[in-house]
Amino acid sequence: MVGIGHRTIKMALGAGLAIWIASLFGLEFATFSAIIAIICIEDSKKKTLMTIREKFFASLLSLFLGALFLEILGYHPITFALFSLLFFPLLVRLRIQGGFLMSIVVLLHVYALEKASVDVFLNELYLIFIGMGIALLTNSIMPNLQPEINNFKQDIEAHFKVILHEFAAYLRDSKRNWDGTEIVEVETLIEEAKSIAILDVENHLLRKEDKDYYYLEMREDQVELLKQMMQAVALAASSEIPLTQKIMLADFLDYLSENVDATDTTADSFHKLQTCMATIRKSKLPTTREEFEVRANLFYLFFEIENYLKVKRKLFAKWKK
Repeated sequence: MVGIGHRTIKMALGAGLAIWIASLFGLEFATFSAIIAIICIEDSKKKTLMTIREKFFASLLSLFLGALFLEILGYHPITFALFSLLFFPLLVRLRIQGGFLMSIVVLLHVYALEKASVDVFLNELYLIFIGMGIALLTNSIMPNLQPEINNFKQDIEAHFKVILHEFAAYLRDSKRNWDGTEIVEVETLIEEAKSIAILDVENHLLRKEDKDYYYLEMREDQVELLKQMMQAVALAASSEIPLTQKIMLADFLDYLSENVDATDTTADSFHKLQTCMATIRKSKLPTTREEFEVRANLFYLFFEIENYLKVKRKLFAKWKK
């Protein structure tokens, strides 16, 4: 069924089921229960509950206050319009303005029947309970988003691997042709993955935190550091001076490219980085201005790599807590 998603299917089934149940009970305006079911079905369980809360309390207020308003001032179009003008600011003040349209439809039923009896009130309440109950029932079934999130994570890590490898290759050969498109692509992947991770959290009402979302935030921070590293790599590689320090950092970047997965490899990485830096610090001082500038950029690159690893270490510290 091309072009038909889970939400569309649930809306169709929920609408039909709501009309059927409302008709079995012989309720007036039975089709309204289908409209309630449709407008209460959201992309996630959390959003569905929030929508139901807004619409339920707004409809109750409209039913009782509106009916009282009509009974006192009469069932006239001007009376209905006046109530609508006064009612919306009240909903805004109560922060349930999202239920305005549904609450007005509920009141329109009272207006059409021109009576505010117990039977009319019960009829509307039954319609609301049926529609919202069906929305909750159908939206309790949600697709498993974890495989999709895992695919995004693998794709993101593959991009990181390429980026770090290209940094290393560029330090060895400044004539290497690489346009850095992977950095732009991985930013898009992270944004798409975060939207799905948020949806996954909202589908698990008892889950307060989500490791996948923390992971994606970590990758987002690391992308910003990769951008800074890219500038340092470009400046350091622009010189033709053969320096062993460049090769050492290139080797370390290659090592990082092979360790970008979601496992905690930061302890080994920090140890290797510190060993590499200790060796560089023991090197002879630069003899020319050009060599000094290149080595200064290499030091800057070292600190950015260190920050890159700290971001990952911070993630695992959060997970342990």
